[in-house]
Amino acid sequence: MKHISILLIYICILISSCTKKNEIIIGTVELSNSKLLLTQAADSLDVPWDLQYDKTNNYIIFSEIKGNIKKLDLNDNSVQLITAIPSVFQQRTTGLLGMALYQPLQSEHYLFVSYTTKTDDKIYSNLYRYIYKDGTVKNPKLLLQIPGNTGHNGSRIIIGTDKKIYWATGDAAIDANAQDITKLNGKILRINLDGSIPKDNPTPNSYVYAWGFRNMQGLTQGENSIIYTSEHGDAVEDEVNLIQPLHNYGWPLIEGKNPPKKETDSTKAIVFTQPLQSWTPVIAPAGISYYGSTKIPEWRKSLLLTTLKSQSLRVLKLSEDGKAIIDEYTLFKDQLGRLRSVLTLPNGDIYFCTSNRDWNPQKGFPKPEDDRIYKLSLNEKAIGKIFTSIKTTSAPVVAELSGKNLYEAYCASCHKSDGKGIMGTFPSLEKSTTVNGDIKTLSQIILKGLKNQTIDGVKYDAQMPAFNFLKDEEATAIINYIRSNFKNQASTININQFKQTK
Repeated sequence: MKHISILLIYICILISSCTKKNEIIIGTVELSNSKLLLTQAADSLDVPWDLQYDKTNNYIIFSEIKGNIKKLDLNDNSVQLITAIPSVFQQRTTGLLGMALYQPLQSEHYLFVSYTTKTDDKIYSNLYRYIYKDGTVKNPKLLLQIPGNTGHNGSRIIIGTDKKIYWATGDAAIDANAQDITKLNGKILRINLDGSIPKDNPTPNSYVYAWGFRNMQGLTQGENSIIYTSEHGDAVEDEVNLIQPLHNYGWPLIEGKNPPKKETDSTKAIVFTQPLQSWTPVIAPAGISYYGSTKIPEWRKSLLLTTLKSQSLRVLKLSEDGKAIIDEYTLFKDQLGRLRSVLTLPNGDIYFCTSNRDWNPQKGFPKPEDDRIYKLSLNEKAIGKIFTSIKTTSAPVVAELSGKNLYEAYCASCHKSDGKGIMGTFPSLEKSTTVNGDIKTLSQIILKGLKNQTIDGVKYDAQMPAFNFLKDEEATAIINYIRSNFKNQASTININQFKQTK
């Protein structure tokens, strides 16, 4: 018994020596030649959206969507409020979003933040600059304000190696904005630190650096100053892009690596830049971070990508020149919930956060102590639950052509696995008069999409995308699944009957 007690004490000392105060050990990620300890650094947060590292004080500065800016002291894992921004407009995906911390050696430090506001019936995306010092902020200055919407506000920010601000903006739910270079929505904007237009911008007297984007949720810079973004597609083709000046990334004329939706003389004259990677079914890619450290050799020269719909951390292995994705691995799928942002520290440690208390929680979430910030760090021994990374294909496909699998792949993230949707955002399919009604009406909704609908006196503000890319047999299978589930008792149809409704 004495020997067992000594052994237990030794194990406790060993485990505690691997972690900091208030860090909870979750388990170990086993790679080919490395072991990574997964720990929880903070919990009970309110939808953290962006993580920034304060290298001077060893803090993580993070935003919470409803308007709080907080700091996580990595010396003791304590969390403190820095400031609450009262003017933030938070509804669904709007709120306090992206940040960038700029800490030059011999001049003033700045925290740049992007958040939405609402004046009367107009919504705006705003870029502010704060003076930052030792975990405090003061003197907010509005640098740029552009139109916003209840969705598609983008809003990630980085400070490039050229000491310029790069701001990823969404199309503000107006498709045409992305191709209109006179508009600042659906763009990568390049901005001086004081908010003015850089004299060396690719288009004179314009903030626009690149265009053709729907809703970018991630932005990072790697070696050789290469900029990468992650972007939400519509019903198909989420993307990771390599950003170059004056390049057109296609939305809404093309999606992913597909040809233009409508081949016209005008589209034939446009040169579109294809993504490095795209996914259908969509995975809802969020924050992205470049990993250039040798600390985790398997991940050197990779993009780390958090995802919301597939609830995973993706490792996108880059080629040596950083211009191609050559491998992809998935971690934590459906185990930690929706993942929103990821941050790589200079010492090679990785921090990432969940988004389980946001507007679209997935099955089994949120847990009682969500949301959380997790840490991945190199460790000699395997402790606790074992996680493995799964190599994924470059083009994920639905495993079986069944109504249930197709519904889970394309519909469940909005309408939910139980068909109950989200009140005011996504309508319930349960005992739905639309689902049980005229088959032609239902088919047209699936093929053409729907927006601004009112059902039983409730207005639903989220737009349903068009699923006209589905094969006839896939659309038929989905229709039959929803008409015979969720307490619906409508008759099923065959593929010929579906074709007659198109």
